[in-house]
Amino acid sequence: MGNDEKKTIVYTAQSKYYYFAKQMITKYVLEHDAIPLNPFNNWSYFMNDMVERDLVIRANANLIFISDEIWSFGPIADGVLAEIRVGMASGKRIRFFSVGKSYCEIQEIGKEELIFETELLEKESRENILEELFGI
Repeated sequence: MGNDEKKTIVYTAQSKYYYFAKQMITKYVLEHDAIPLNPFNNWSYFMNDMVERDLVIRANANLIFISDEIWSFGPIADGVLAEIRVGMASGKRIRFFSVGKSYCEIQEIGKEELIFETELLEKESRENILEELFGI
């Protein structure tokens, strides 16, 4: 395989609670023959508030626009759901993965295995989210 081969560009969405896993997630995407755009690798967590958070949110949306797919890792937070919604509105393929403390814990999962963070479920019901994502 040559250096001029086009690869799938993947936006990696993950909760701030799994910030520690950003390099494992990047490795996973690379080893699955895709190119990761990991926002935590691009500008840490909201650039440590050196700029307005809205600037980082808009930058993340633009990374989603240039991506081919969105891969969501770990429990879905409100920010992750917002990124998924941007991807869905842009017609992106969305995939879901588990994540943990070790690389071997990353595996693709189905809708029945999705976990949502408590803060998100205080705003929206699991049933409504699943209906929006999967039409069920």
